[in-house]
Amino acid sequence: MTRVCLVGDEDVNLRYELLSRETSREALATYDLREPFANTVGAETVSLGAAVALLNDLDWYLVRFVDEALVLEPSVSEEEWLSRDLATAIRDDELDPGATGRFLKVYGVEYADSGPASDRDESPEEQAAGVTGSDGPPRLVASMLLARTGETIPEYDLRDVEETLVVRVTESEFEG
Repeated sequence: MTRVCLVGDEDVNLRYELLSRETSREALATYDLREPFANTVGAETVSLGAAVALLNDLDWYLVRFVDEALVLEPSVSEEEWLSRDLATAIRDDELDPGATGRFLKVYGVEYADSGPASDRDESPEEQAAGVTGSDGPPRLVASMLLARTGETIPEYDLRDVEETLVVRVTESEFEG
């Protein structure tokens, strides 16, 4: 399954904005919506093509209410997300999936409960699905652009966080 995660702009309640409008509500009606991170809307689709099609259907709303549209395609990477532009380029056979890991945008993941991950009761699957107990889902914070050199990713150093979320981006997104 391919996952989509829409990260809302800071000044909007993304779930409300998407579900209060008929066209986006209808586009999302067949999906089991989740909140994997604070102010996000997540859904599982059957393929990369279906994920890109969903994003295209929601384009008007993405421009107005979404800071970032992310796609997690297991055939490309089990752990690293793709930007919308990169997912589209892979779907359209403009880029080989194996050649997409150099340019990255990395977010810190901040939990309301500041205790170590091992102290929390949730499994990684529950955390990814946004099931994080009464304190709410974790937040994506302070993104930074990094270029992978070899097999390693440079260290995220904008905040003291336990985890990061890695998003592969196109070269033009990296340079822009």
